[in-house]
Amino acid sequence: MENITLTDYTNYHSGYVALVGQPNVGKSTLMNQLLQIKLSIVTPKAQTTRHQILGILNEPNYQIVFLDTPGLMTPKYKLQELMVKTVHRAVDDADIILFMVEAKDSATAIDRTILDQLIASKKPILLVINKVDAIGKARILPQIDAYRKLHDFADIIPISALNNDGLTVLKEALFNLLPKNPPYYPPDMLTEQPERFFVAELIREKVFQQYGDEIPYSTTVVVDEFKERSGAKDFIRATIFVERLSQKGILIGKKGAALKKVGQTARHSIEHFLEREVYLELHVSVKEKWRDKEGTLRELGY
Repeated sequence: MENITLTDYTNYHSGYVALVGQPNVGKSTLMNQLLQIKLSIVTPKAQTTRHQILGILNEPNYQIVFLDTPGLMTPKYKLQELMVKTVHRAVDDADIILFMVEAKDSATAIDRTILDQLIASKKPILLVINKVDAIGKARILPQIDAYRKLHDFADIIPISALNNDGLTVLKEALFNLLPKNPPYYPPDMLTEQPERFFVAELIREKVFQQYGDEIPYSTTVVVDEFKERSGAKDFIRATIFVERLSQKGILIGKKGAALKKVGQTARHSIEHFLEREVYLELHVSVKEKWRDKEGTLRELGY
């Protein structure tokens, strides 16, 4: 990739890249590593990402607008239906599809189904095989050969997103696929989502990290008030919504201890992200079956 002086954009490249794959394959980790900033929340639990997260990689002669998407799955309720629709919209908007799979001995049936959907988009597909550190690069070769028989990919690149291995090669491959365009966003811009969005996501991340399987998937977060105060900490008031009264009790914990822990860990992450001190006030409220009500989902920002 040659460096150029941008007196004009004649040799400038830019485009949209959709990160697509099953839940928990490492899409969010990859985007965070490429941007060298945490925009997408990451937990060991599947389906942590619910929204499309836009992240912008700015280099001297190119700009990549990444669209981090929820994992593709068979929806069980309306929230998951909306998550799947988010993925399809990202594919429609993208110039390049980055199809991410885990390093395994062969392609899974689910990955083959996803690939068929992506091929129908007629967009260039770059296959990224993640978590190669888990099985070793030598065992990747049969998987690469198997995928080559399924589709003529623009490129196939094994990586370890967590260990930052192979990402330079990946960026080179993406650059070679980018169309010639002027930048879509100012060069100092990393995302288009507001701070309130990331505050809510960071609180939700702590819920995913602290609680078992049921609670995180039944919760969502809304920032009710975000006030910047001169000479004092920013004031943030947020509500964590659950579906049942019993979940509210679990989330709060004995004498409020569990919720206090969520607040403390979330505040540290929020302050790191915003690079300033905040006062965080959390509340818990019940919205019955919010995951399966279209009107409520719209009200909650989905």
